Amino acid sequence: MAEKRFATRRGKRIKLLFGVDAPTRMAFTEDITREGLFIRTPLVIKTGTHVKVELHSPEGPIKLVAQVRWGKKIPQQLLHTLKGGMGLKIIAFQAGEEIYENLCTELYGAKE
Repeated sequence: MAEKRFATRRGKRIKLLFGVDAPTRMAFTEDITREGLFIRTPLVIKTGTHVKVELHSPEGPIKLVAQVRWGKKIPQQLLHTLKGGMGLKIIAFQAGEEIYENLCTELYGAKE
């Protein structure tokens, strides 16, 4: 299968809450880019669905809306050994956009 993403991903583990109506389910990011993030979770939401996400960064909260682009369901007991969860594309920030940009700058350098 051909690689569809344009940005190289770098690992970054950040605690977060996510959900369709409200961010109530806890998970962690596995990697982030300026355009999106991967959430490691056994709960995979249908592709195309918009989810609300609250990242708990040491610099402050980041609140955003993202679209589920793909998902891979893995039993919870195998999540520590296999990659399972959802790839999300950021649609809009509600708070903390500058904090998120600073995290990405730490990982990838200045935005071109």
